Amino acid sequence: MISRREYLRQLAILAAGSTLAPDAFAHAKDRKIGVQLYTLRGDIAKDAQGSIRKVAQLGFQEVENFGYNGKFFGMDPKTYRDLLSETGLTAPSGHYLLNNLRNGWDKAVDDAAAIGQQYMVLAFLMPSERKTTDDYKQVAELLNKAGETCQKAGIQLAYHNHDFEFQTLDNTLPFDILMTQTDPKLVKTELDLYWAVKADQQPLDLFRKYPGRIALWHVKDMDNTDKKAFTEVGNGTIDFKAIFKAHRRSGMKHFFVEQDICPGSPFDSIAKSIAHIRQNLLRYV
Repeated sequence: MISRREYLRQLAILAAGSTLAPDAFAHAKDRKIGVQLYTLRGDIAKDAQGSIRKVAQLGFQEVENFGYNGKFFGMDPKTYRDLLSETGLTAPSGHYLLNNLRNGWDKAVDDAAAIGQQYMVLAFLMPSERKTTDDYKQVAELLNKAGETCQKAGIQLAYHNHDFEFQTLDNTLPFDILMTQTDPKLVKTELDLYWAVKADQQPLDLFRKYPGRIALWHVKDMDNTDKKAFTEVGNGTIDFKAIFKAHRRSGMKHFFVEQDICPGSPFDSIAKSIAHIRQNLLRYV
């Protein structure tokens, strides 16, 4: 939530004839901040329910699941949904692997619908699953098929990138194969901003190339060292201000803080990230 001082500043801009839409600030106030729970995987393995309660206490309103194996962090759909309801959280999205799409996908979709998920995301391709352009074409075909099943349940399928999708194969970017050979209505993208930038891609260029197609974001920052390591949002080099300002072109519906590796407690890292987003970025969405 924006501070009273910031609210009054924005109100003054409106009074002076700002070109922002009348409901722009209300929209920013209502935008929820999410976190990909993979960031907290060590803590979740020890105490899933306690970790998720702590996420809510830090001010996050949404979570993105990972590791679905017929249950959510060891909980059946009802137990997990009750926990989310108790903590005031929702889980609009969850991550899956190619094996999930190939085996038991109908049940996975039913369980996702049962907890209120709006998106199911193919999170990662194993090295053996992405050796050639034909491999990516087969993945695209499977995504279309899985997306049809999702659509029947009122769920949107999406694909989450790393950097390898932007490494040329046969003079082609695999990311472009996945985007052009999937039905835009059936398959959206969750753009991991860190991995895209690390692969020398500009998120704004991707928004322009695939407008309205990038429905989800992973918001993670890159430190200013030769290692280009993960760091807390606002502590690195990625121009999130420009990215957040372009959210409409992207088609972004939800975004999730993620930090694959943290220097200390991941709870400390995500607390720093949410504070920066609230203070510096939320006004733009």
